This record gives sequence, C-alpha cells and structure tokens, in this order.
Amino acid sequence: MSDDRLIVALDVPNVVHGLDLVQRIGDAASFYKIGLGMLTGGGLALANELKGELGKRVFLDLKLFDIGATIEAAARGIARYDLDFLTVHGDPQVVRAACEGKAGTDLKILAVTVLTSLDRADLDANLIKPGDIHDITLERAARALEAGADGVIASPQEAAMIRALPQARGRLIVTPGVRPAGAALGDQKRIATPHQAVADGADHIVVGRPIWQADDPAAAARAVIAELPAR
Repeated sequence: MSDDRLIVALDVPNVVHGLDLVQRIGDAASFYKIGLGMLTGGGLALANELKGELGKRVFLDLKLFDIGATIEAAARGIARYDLDFLTVHGDPQVVRAACEGKAGTDLKILAVTVLTSLDRADLDANLIKPGDIHDITLERAARALEAGADGVIASPQEAAMIRALPQARGRLIVTPGVRPAGAALGDQKRIATPHQAVADGADHIVVGRPIWQADDPAAAARAVIAELPAR
C-alpha cells in the first residue's frame, strides 16, 4: 500500500528509464518527482503519462528563476498539464509571478529556501549574506509564504522551525535530503530520517537514490513508508 507522503525522485536519464522504474515500484508509491535532469529526456511527456494514464501524483521540480513575466508564463503553461507541485526559487517576486501564472488551477507552487546540498561555506562562496544557515532558511521561507507560496522546500533540519511560523499554517513543507536509516548520504549535507522529517513537520519527503538504486525499488519504497509516523 502506498503513502503519498513519500515522493520518489525519478533521477534517471530519460522517460524510458523513468517508466521502467515506475513499473518496478508498482503500487508501492503514488507520488513522483521529475526534475531538470530528465527534462530533455522526455520529462514532461513522462509527467503527462504518470498523471493522466497511471493515476500518479506528479511534482515537477524545475526550481524556476527568471524575470516576473517569464515566470508567470512558465507557470501558466505548466498548470495546463494538471500536475500537482511546481518549484520556483523562493525570492518573493518569483513566487508572486508563479502564483499569478497558476491562478485558478490546483497546481501548488513550492518555494525553494536554501538547497539541502549547501552549507555555510557554500553560501559564503555564493556571496549570500552572513548568518546561520538555519536562520536564513527560516527568513526565506517566511518571505516566500507571505508572497503567496503554497508551501516550501526545505531541509528536514529546518522543518520544525518553519512549521512553527505563523505564515506556515495550512501550507506545505516538502523535504528532500531524507535518507532511510543506514543509507549513504550522497551529496546531501543537511539530512534526516523519514520518521524525523515528518515528526518535525514535513508533509512530504523526497527520496531518490535509496529507492531507485535498490535491487528491489518497490521493497525499498515500502521500507521508507514503514519508517513514517502513523497518520
């Protein structure tokens, strides 16, 4: 039995590999993430097939960032696909434009706060203002939610702080950087287990390599779900 709190990241090269993985997982998962890495490999076609023909939920993780008119047009076009989630960078003007574009549809705009692969040294290299990375993430989340975001993408380590924000009431928190107990960290630096992420306030967790690299992806997905707290 699947649990849509688990979003499986289809971080594979193209639609052929993606469909094969979805078929191997079967009914063990009902929600999938398609990111930039598959966009040129038929990602939108796969999103349509997952949503329209297989009855899955779809999270399009594009992390859009551009001028307002371009973001609005992109969000409007993506909303026509009847997908569930779309990510944009959490800058308020970007969030507002995306919300304008998807107006009148069920598409949820999720704002990226600080990527889970980054730490303070990375922020310094990128000329991001000084300060604790958790505080910066919290501030970006609050500003994005005030701008109209339906939710935020954040490290599991910030989920509890974001959930406590007045602006987060009734909004979504989606956490990548989730690793089942004993799994390799990969390129993630700010992580938590599935149980901890949800206990701390996440509505959905995103898990990729521990599932799609497994010999039995369906069993791996069920094992992640087994770690989640009871609803």
